[in-house]
Amino acid sequence: MTAGTPQLTVDELAARAGVTVRTLRFYAAKGLLPPPELGPRRVGLYGPEHLGRLELIEELQRQGLTLAAIERYLAQLPEDIGSLDLAIHRALVASWTPEAAEETDREHLARRIGRDPSDADLDRLAAMGALHRTEDPDVFKTDPGLLPLGVRILDVPIPLETLLAARAVVRLHSQATAHDLHRLFRDTVWKPYRESAPAPADLDRMKSLTDRIQPLVVQAIVTAFQRSLAEELTGSPD
Repeated sequence: MTAGTPQLTVDELAARAGVTVRTLRFYAAKGLLPPPELGPRRVGLYGPEHLGRLELIEELQRQGLTLAAIERYLAQLPEDIGSLDLAIHRALVASWTPEAAEETDREHLARRIGRDPSDADLDRLAAMGALHRTEDPDVFKTDPGLLPLGVRILDVPIPLETLLAARAVVRLHSQATAHDLHRLFRDTVWKPYRESAPAPADLDRMKSLTDRIQPLVVQAIVTAFQRSLAEELTGSPD
C-alpha cells in the first residue's frame, strides 16, 4: 500500500463492502483476496484494492458464477489493477442483469462510505446517478451497480456541475446508441426471422438468445468507449 492510503481492519472492510466478516474470511481462505498488510501489533490492514476486489467478487456471486469461475475471472485481471478499475469492472458486471434500485438508510450508506454522508456527498452521488433521495431525508434509493463506483470517486476534485454535465452527455449518447442498435437488430435479424415463420419453440429460443447477447453488447460498448477515451486523452494538447 502506498503512503496515505486508508487502511481498514477486517471489521471495517466488511462493513464498507456490506458483507460479514465470516464471508470475507471465506473468500480470503479460497485465495480470492490478497493477504492484508500487517500493521501495529500484527493487525491485518486492508486498502481500497481489497475493497474493490471484494465488491467485484460479491457481484460475480450474484450473477451466479461459481467460485472456480470467479477465480478464473480474477486471474485475468492485471496484478497491479487499482481500486477504480476494479469498481469499473464491478459496474460492468452488474450491467449484465440490471438491478432495481435498492433502499438504503443513512446508517448503511455511512458504513459503505466510511463516514456520515454530508449534503455535499449526497449531491455528488445523486449527480452520478448512484443515489436518489426520497421523502425521508434518511432513506435513499441507490443503484447497486453505480454506488461502489460513485463512492470511489466521491472525493475526486471534480465540480458538481461537471458531474451533472457528464451524466447528461453519457445519457444522451447512450440513448442514441441503444436506439440505433435496437433498430439495426430489429430490421436485420428479428424482422426477417419472424417473417420466416419459425416454430414456436424456435421463436422462444431466439428470444432467449437476444437476452444473452445483451451482456456482450454492453461489454463491447464499454470497451470501445474506453479505447476512444484513451485516444482522446492521449491526443489532447493539454
